[in-house]
Amino acid sequence: MPVFAIGTALGALLAYFFDPQNGNRRRKLAVDRTAGFLRSRGRETARTGRAVAAEAYGVSQKVQHRKEEPKSFDDATLANKVRSEALRGDEIPAEAVNVNVQNGIVQLRGEVQQPELIDELDRRVRAVQGVREVENLLHLPGTEARMHES
Repeated sequence: MPVFAIGTALGALLAYFFDPQNGNRRRKLAVDRTAGFLRSRGRETARTGRAVAAEAYGVSQKVQHRKEEPKSFDDATLANKVRSEALRGDEIPAEAVNVNVQNGIVQLRGEVQQPELIDELDRRVRAVQGVREVENLLHLPGTEARMHES
């Protein structure tokens, strides 16, 4: 029975494409649609390939430049770098914290509103490239300012 069904379908297909009145038009239309389908899939495949290549390139660049090359900064540059990188954010008023740098040792002075900010600032400053050590003299309102650590 399945052979009969296949034979019937094949016969109908041949009659459709080789019909004396419309067969030529139907064949050309089938060729055009097939070619268009293949072209669109080819463009889509090329676009996907470019996206994969771009993603792979981006990942390779991230791996190559994962860690910044060590640089030595003069004290004024390092102080500006600490201000711009570590004193970001609304919770840290930059004008309330004084940053002094001497030989790569950063000294933080000033008053902050929350005790967590003292540790957070210390952590952020230590993460800045070029900082050798942090001397944290920050204090809370109503408490006495810390003196120079020895």
